[in-house]
Amino acid sequence: MKSPSLIPAVILALGLALGGYFIGNTYLKGKQFDRIVSVKGLSEREVPADLAVWPINIVLTGNDLQTLRREIEKQNQQVHDFFRAQGFDATEVSAGVVNISDAQANIYNTNAQYSAYRYLAKSELTVRTSDIPKLQKALNASLQLLSEGILFASKNEWQPVEYIFTGLNTLKPEMIEEATMNAREVAAKFARDSGSEVGPIQTANQGLFSINSLDANTPQIKKVRVVSTINYQLID
Repeated sequence: MKSPSLIPAVILALGLALGGYFIGNTYLKGKQFDRIVSVKGLSEREVPADLAVWPINIVLTGNDLQTLRREIEKQNQQVHDFFRAQGFDATEVSAGVVNISDAQANIYNTNAQYSAYRYLAKSELTVRTSDIPKLQKALNASLQLLSEGILFASKNEWQPVEYIFTGLNTLKPEMIEEATMNAREVAAKFARDSGSEVGPIQTANQGLFSINSLDANTPQIKKVRVVSTINYQLID
């Protein structure tokens, strides 16, 4: 007959054994979830720009403000007529401010008395259109304004025309799907090399979309790019 004092000791031993088993089993299962592979998936598209913005300056000089004002109005009208002849409507060409500087009022210009003209005026216009071929045709034809005595130039020398792609939202779902598929293919190769299989996604970072010109000479073609970072669980 077993001693009553042994029963609590047996129960305690069984409890410790079972507790050790469950703790060990939980630890092993937890270690399985530690086996992950972090991969990046890429998706790229080349797309045409769908909006162009062309900021323009008309530059004039003179010594009489009233005469200069009339010349500004005349040349502004000539430039508007040019764009209408090129097929642009009133909503695509907008007038900006007119800035006039006085050489004699510039205290830093010590040679003002030798300047042939006292006033320098810059009249701003902006062409904004979704018709890229029409704009490029107008760019080529704009040289005729010089022959009419109009000093006409892009306001931004470093970027005469800004080409923009506005259709990113329509591309996002397809590109995210492609980047995810690309990432899973990379993860599958890692898994095969380690004798495992790709399990479910643990964490995913979509990444930021970037839109850049294809190159410096073709800013009207844009490259849309996204890189997603995804962590997959590896299973045996």
